[in-house]
Amino acid sequence: MTTCTSRAAWGNLLRRLHFYIGLFVGPFIFIAALSGTLYVATPQLENALYHHALFSEARGTARPLAEQIAVAEKVTGGELRLHAVRPGLADGDTTRVMYADPALKASENRAIFIDPVSLEVRGDMTVYGTSGILPFRQTIDYLHQSLMLGDVGRLYSELAASWMWIAALGGIALWFYTRPKRRINNRFQNRRRLHVTLGWCLLLGMLLFSATGLTWSQWAGGNVDKLRAEMNWLTPQVKTQLHGPAEIADPHADHHGHHMSMPMPEMKPDPALYDGVLQAANAAGIKATKLEIRPAKSDATAWTVTEIDRRWPTQVDAVAVDPATLAVIDHTRFADYPLMAKLTRWGVDFHMGVLFGLPNQLVLIAFGVALCVMIVWGYRMWWMRRPRQTATDPAQTLCQSWLALPLWGRCVSVGIAVLLGLAMPVMGCSLALFIVIDWLRWRAASGLALAGTPE
Repeated sequence: MTTCTSRAAWGNLLRRLHFYIGLFVGPFIFIAALSGTLYVATPQLENALYHHALFSEARGTARPLAEQIAVAEKVTGGELRLHAVRPGLADGDTTRVMYADPALKASENRAIFIDPVSLEVRGDMTVYGTSGILPFRQTIDYLHQSLMLGDVGRLYSELAASWMWIAALGGIALWFYTRPKRRINNRFQNRRRLHVTLGWCLLLGMLLFSATGLTWSQWAGGNVDKLRAEMNWLTPQVKTQLHGPAEIADPHADHHGHHMSMPMPEMKPDPALYDGVLQAANAAGIKATKLEIRPAKSDATAWTVTEIDRRWPTQVDAVAVDPATLAVIDHTRFADYPLMAKLTRWGVDFHMGVLFGLPNQLVLIAFGVALCVMIVWGYRMWWMRRPRQTATDPAQTLCQSWLALPLWGRCVSVGIAVLLGLAMPVMGCSLALFIVIDWLRWRAASGLALAGTPE
């Protein structure tokens, strides 16, 4: 076995791990970056495509919400449960009356778009999630989330988010270990220099997008929620219980579709209550022009009115209103959120390209394009330095690089791998797959090396 210094052993291990991440996970990070770039680049296109449904030329005094809902009820036949109403409060905006349709997927609702002035039905289509995106961007979002393969496909985005921060930090560490002492000008070093420069420029973004992406993931996301609960970092939720034991709110219920998995009681609240509840919320300080009113889930719970304007400054205050007395029974204010809850809110909104509007979009588009270029450049570097079939070296494997570490290094690296694998199961399973593939490659390379040794 070839001996080497501890520094060289760590450098070899980082190189092999970075290589495997790039080779096997790089394509998934590329797809996530490309689809995410398309998502943040298309709000204006969506507004143009669905302009008739989203906006109206009518100006004047808006009709009561009860009348607008009555028009929507005629469209749906009155057979669907009314999920929420988003009033058109700004001039030219239409009102969304959203219904929970059992024929739709989790977090999807059927929305009837009503002109609040003329009561004209302007549109009837599916909307998705709290963001309320429409079918065009919804398709891009499904591609970004799950390759349009449902829950199974979500493993791809979790794999990308789990490894991207490791690839970023590992690449920086590898640069420190292997950077030349003097500037070398050749084709490979020039390409490597661009790859490293992009890595440094995109480092903060890769860390941020890994962290926010993991909060939405299937497996690691549950562990993130547990950590946030233990550290009291959860987003405050309005208390809607009127009597009896309080419910525990799930801040990710809309994203995971939990609200669709439980049968809801058939309630037909008086449409006139929407106007009264809105007035009570306005009196309590809910003043944003983007609001969502949700009726009570049962007789024992209150209605909620929530601000949904996530631009800067963030307006996400919420109140719970007793429909019997129109009294506000609870109020959450973004200004009172714990710091980590605020940072989570801002991080997620920045990830989605809505926090600062157009500047946020432009920054994310530049980031996504640069990340795609960096990944392609990494493949180009590998292709230039790929080993010949006849020059197989068993030392150039992850297993052999790990065995070359000192004992303490092997123990520390295994401990870190186990802890990260438990926290991020998709990363742990993929790492185990890397090791199996590497071990098989090591065995094959060792066999070829022995076969080529003269007796």
